[in-house]
Amino acid sequence: MAFGDFTFPQVQADLGLTFTEADLFSSVPPIALRADFASTIGEGVTIALAINTEKAKSEFIIAPILLELRRQLPGAFALFSGIELNVEASKGLNGVCDFILSGSNLQFVLSAPLVTIVEAKNDNLRNGLGQCIASMVAAQIFNDRAATAIKVVHGVVTTGSAWKFLRLEASSLTIDLKEYYIDDLGKLVAILQSLIRPV
Repeated sequence: MAFGDFTFPQVQADLGLTFTEADLFSSVPPIALRADFASTIGEGVTIALAINTEKAKSEFIIAPILLELRRQLPGAFALFSGIELNVEASKGLNGVCDFILSGSNLQFVLSAPLVTIVEAKNDNLRNGLGQCIASMVAAQIFNDRAATAIKVVHGVVTTGSAWKFLRLEASSLTIDLKEYYIDDLGKLVAILQSLIRPV
């Protein structure tokens, strides 16, 4: 068993989580973006949606957005793509994460605290929830073992064009009631900023 074997909503029972829904980020105001970044994402969206694969969406939409986030918050986090997170294989808490944002500025080695897990999906956000939640629990255990003070791990499931946010604190999982879309890029990037530097 690995992250990808968890399904939603069964993951809640499998990992002993309580579940709530809430409007997590509608109060976050959108930010102004660089014109060349917005243009790059627009072009990337056109290419990725035409190709319509998870890899294309990761490369042309998701990765450029996360790189821009890193540019906006220099030194605030390290960004990892396609890296293994093996915490407790006996419980299925192991596997490759599409993207991990670490609150450490060490880029060569995955280091605590892990603050956000981003799971890319080709078409259906719900299909990525189980995998993302399991990865978030693994990140929480990783952080606990490193004795970091971080209390919350965030998760994101995205098709590139649609984004769903999650929040894990202790064993309490909250799924955002809203989905956010690539055509509201300023809002989307502002929410991602708030995951790294909470207001």
